[in-house]
Amino acid sequence: MSLLRNLAGGLRGLFRKAQVEREMDEELRGYLDASANEKMRRGMSRQEAERAARIEMGGEENVKEQVRAVGWESLLETLWQDLKFGLRLLRFNPAFAAAAILSLALGIGANTAIFQLLNAIRLRTLPVKNPQELAEVRIAERNGATGSFVTRYPNLTNPQWEQIRAQQQGFSGMFAWGPAGFNISPGGEVHSVQGLWVSGEFFNVLGIQPERGRLLSSMDDLPACGSHPVVISHSFWQREFGGDEAVLGRKLTIEKHPFEVIGVAPANFYGVEVGRNFDIAIPLCVEPLIRSEFSVLNRRDGWWLTVMGRLKPGWKIEQASAQLRAISPGIFEATLPTEFDPGDAKHFLGYKLGVFPADTGISNLRETYENPLWLLLGLGALVLLIAASNLANLMLARASAREREMGMRMAVGATRGRLIRQLLAESLLLGLAGALLGAQLAHVLTRLLVASISTQSDPLFVDLAMDWRILGFTAGITVLTCVLFGLTPALRATQVSPGAVLKSSGRSATSGRTRFGLRRVLVVSQIAMSLMLLVGAILFSRSLQKLAKVDAGLTQEGVLEVDLDLTALRLPAERRAEFKRFVLQQFRAIPGVASAAEAGIVPLSGNGQNRQVLVNKAREVIEGRSEMNEISPMYFATWHTPILAGRDFDDRDTLTSPKVAIVNETFARKYLAGTNPVGATFHLKSENGEPRPFQIVGLVKDAKIYDLREEFLPTMYIPVAQKEHPEQSETIVIRSQASLFSLISALKSTVQQINREIDMDFIPFDRFVEVSLLRDRLMARLSGFFGILAALLATVGLYGVITYMVERRTSEIGIRMALGADRQSILQVVLREASILLGLGLLIGTALSLAGSRAAATMLFGLKPTDLVTYVLAVVSLSAAAALASFLPARRAARLDPMVALRNE
Repeated sequence: MSLLRNLAGGLRGLFRKAQVEREMDEELRGYLDASANEKMRRGMSRQEAERAARIEMGGEENVKEQVRAVGWESLLETLWQDLKFGLRLLRFNPAFAAAAILSLALGIGANTAIFQLLNAIRLRTLPVKNPQELAEVRIAERNGATGSFVTRYPNLTNPQWEQIRAQQQGFSGMFAWGPAGFNISPGGEVHSVQGLWVSGEFFNVLGIQPERGRLLSSMDDLPACGSHPVVISHSFWQREFGGDEAVLGRKLTIEKHPFEVIGVAPANFYGVEVGRNFDIAIPLCVEPLIRSEFSVLNRRDGWWLTVMGRLKPGWKIEQASAQLRAISPGIFEATLPTEFDPGDAKHFLGYKLGVFPADTGISNLRETYENPLWLLLGLGALVLLIAASNLANLMLARASAREREMGMRMAVGATRGRLIRQLLAESLLLGLAGALLGAQLAHVLTRLLVASISTQSDPLFVDLAMDWRILGFTAGITVLTCVLFGLTPALRATQVSPGAVLKSSGRSATSGRTRFGLRRVLVVSQIAMSLMLLVGAILFSRSLQKLAKVDAGLTQEGVLEVDLDLTALRLPAERRAEFKRFVLQQFRAIPGVASAAEAGIVPLSGNGQNRQVLVNKAREVIEGRSEMNEISPMYFATWHTPILAGRDFDDRDTLTSPKVAIVNETFARKYLAGTNPVGATFHLKSENGEPRPFQIVGLVKDAKIYDLREEFLPTMYIPVAQKEHPEQSETIVIRSQASLFSLISALKSTVQQINREIDMDFIPFDRFVEVSLLRDRLMARLSGFFGILAALLATVGLYGVITYMVERRTSEIGIRMALGADRQSILQVVLREASILLGLGLLIGTALSLAGSRAAATMLFGLKPTDLVTYVLAVVSLSAAAALASFLPARRAARLDPMVALRNE
């Protein structure tokens, strides 16, 4: 009750102030009258009694102040007055206010933007019911797995999923899913959308309710799979159907097969994969219909599913993991691929299942960007510290100018705490303004960050909605920054003696070594932190340059990937190879096409396959793994990859001729001691496990397979003409000097002339190169921005300190010049001060950079964190900027008129 009365009294004091004051006056008059009457009864006259009562009370206004100070509303009212006074002071100093707010906005905005993206990728939970109950089931340590890996998250096979679902005990519900790209075009050019394979329990376990119609259920995912239902996302419904209310029952063509739209997912549900928003979801049971002869639904070595579930009440992750670990031997025994040899089988049977938290969803973005974003957040924090140090220097300068004001106020009764509170109110105003502007800047920067790690061929969806973490982070760094740049100047400004201030004139009473020493420390700190950021910026920029210029073993310009889907033609297996050769010949005949070849794997696309090889060497058999690509003649000519020995594939290499292969330099070094491999033989395990001999007919230069960062891998190239089971798709790489638009138009026309039922898609090869450089380009750009901003702030800070030093020593400089000192000597005196500060900052910054750069070692390419050239460039760049900032006030000091300087003193 006392708390409520205190709250009510405070509100009355705020909103009914006049009435409260009248009541206080009446209460004081009543007290004075009662005290005076008591004294009159003791023999005093009324005049003496009233005077004695007032003296005893201590003065009406003093009592009123004490009463007001007890209520919380007084503190609030005082704060409001301080804020208004601070706002008035800032309005009279617009240049200072603008510089301070802009510096804070840049620091707070950059940090908030990076944290917002980090929060979306790593910290935010899924927008589903009770996400903390979700967990993922996967093999705890799955190294050296063998088989076919189909999706982005090929953690388990469908037979394993079925065994887990039947035998687990710790989950109230489970589901399996896998991402996929689906073509929804009825014919012609491909129209790809983001899709999900999902088991029937997917939406129910997640607790998702439909916006329209119904969602998939277990009845839609039966083995027979009679119907073909599809659930579409809210964004897909708006984009493809214009939000048509009659969408239910509409037909949607998926990979040439009709599906019926049965429902629309809610707008806030994007799936369980962070970074991508699904468009359509179809049941697992239709996978054989979509993939036909390449189905992996029932294959024991077909890895393509991710399994998740909701834990039962009372079950912990450790308990569920222990139960699955106990039944793992039986599950893997029941799902052992029959074609595995004894070695692969033993490895497979040794797997153990585990349970892992999944409340934040699944995302391969974390592995790629989590560490870089944490590092960038650290760099952003350094920028904010530099900005805070700069503002602290400015506030110290203002505090020096206001010492006389502070002394006068303390002389008339103001307490030091009251003055500190008023000065901190000014800092709070700057911090709030910087935070508000920074939040707007963060809104823009975050979207730029997402755009910088997203590509047209691989668009990313990241939920950037505001939540308590982002608000707390922004508020926290704002308060911390206000304390850093506001508290110390406030303490310094009020650490004055009123008597000394009132007696002094001209120079500040406290502008001694202690005050100036603090400003020197701040500038040295700024220089040290700026050097750290410059070193990081130059390291990442040089790393990006080296990566972009790396010899990938192939020429990247002017190459186009063409993907053809021949499924609609229903070609029998024996006719596919001949038809593909015909299409390839037609493409080569197009004017402007320099060369064209078929490829199973396109370099730098992130795709690949490797096989086990056996090589006879010096009476021993070497067993290892090699990357494999199935190609046609002219593949190496298309990539300008030189054949170093032997020959290219040609018409001699057919399905019935002896098996041949071309290997790269790394294959020859690793398995054949670096000798000329032409004529040598190795064995490759076939699908039935039997080793088949391949004769090496050529040696080619090394080329990258997966990305630009990798070391060259042993690679073998097999002629596509000797492939026993041709697929119903074809990938052709084309080199042409023609414009991309005219080339694609000619290719479309040629495909339509061959057969209008062929689906086609076109991907310029430079997109793959762009994807390979995304993370490095992000680090180079942002670290460069932070480095330049930090150097600018440090330079401004050094300029301010040297300028302040020159003003403080104006009379000394005037006396020196009056006694005969020339301008050069004055210039040297000022520059010596700047050189000491710069030297200390560079020395400390170099030590800190050497210690901190190890955190970036794994993100660099072709550089060590201790690269000498990088440190020299950073030191020279910062020194040049600092020298310019120091020279300007030094030159102004050297041009002082001695008489003017002495007259001012």
